[in-house]
Amino acid sequence: MKLCRFDRDRLGLVDGDRVRDVTAALDALPSYRYPLPEHDVLLANLDIVRARVEQVAPAAAGVPLDSVVLRSPVANPGKIIAAPVNYQTHLDEARANADIHHNNPLHTLTIQTAGLFLKATSSLAGPGDGIAIRWPDRRTDPEVELVIVVGRQGTRIGRDRAMDHVAGYTIGLDVTTRGTEDRSFRKSSDSYSIVGPWLVTADELPDPGALDLSLSINGEQKQASNTRHLIVDVAGLVEMASSFYTLYPGDVIFTGTPEGVSPIQAGDRVVASVAGIGTLKVAVR
Repeated sequence: MKLCRFDRDRLGLVDGDRVRDVTAALDALPSYRYPLPEHDVLLANLDIVRARVEQVAPAAAGVPLDSVVLRSPVANPGKIIAAPVNYQTHLDEARANADIHHNNPLHTLTIQTAGLFLKATSSLAGPGDGIAIRWPDRRTDPEVELVIVVGRQGTRIGRDRAMDHVAGYTIGLDVTTRGTEDRSFRKSSDSYSIVGPWLVTADELPDPGALDLSLSINGEQKQASNTRHLIVDVAGLVEMASSFYTLYPGDVIFTGTPEGVSPIQAGDRVVASVAGIGTLKVAVR
């Protein structure tokens, strides 16, 4: 199932090049009072919502996908977790290019020694929101990534159980201002965590370790690889993240980007694709 959030927080079921408005399925969600839960309510109740979507979808109105504004399919992640240098080819290019590493000590580390990092949840945006460059006088790169969406709470999760905690997948752009500051600081500006265009439930992608992914800027391909080249795979990233943090439904994990990172500027158009998920189209301003 492909679920999207569009326009003013409508829930959509993606059906080819159309989207069915299945917002009525959200009535199946429990209601809460302050303090609100630490998780994303929809992801915590995904099975219930999916069952309700199947009931209301046949009668739901359908509109062309290109007529709606797509938001992040995850509305309330408790954490945005990201994997640095998780493709050897990107690690190599980062080490070789001072415009990327800026002599930041982290560029000398591997993912096993650097660990993961967090991005501000306020950096979350959807493809329809676009990228707003915070520092136009500094190099800013969008990095295509497969994104894991957590569906079940857990901590110290072994890799043999990791996939049981995955609700699904989406495409991410980990937008980065190059410089000397801490990685999390430079990657946490508003709109610097683009997620979308929709959530593909895990049952539709049984092998996330064999997905082609690519990124182009203004029609010119910059990145192209396959998730088989991840240094730490999906199960390993869930295991690594949960060794330090309790994972909650709605937490997202950016899995890392391959080589070919390139700068953008206002007016550019970024297109990112991951096989089995779809294509993410984002305007830069």
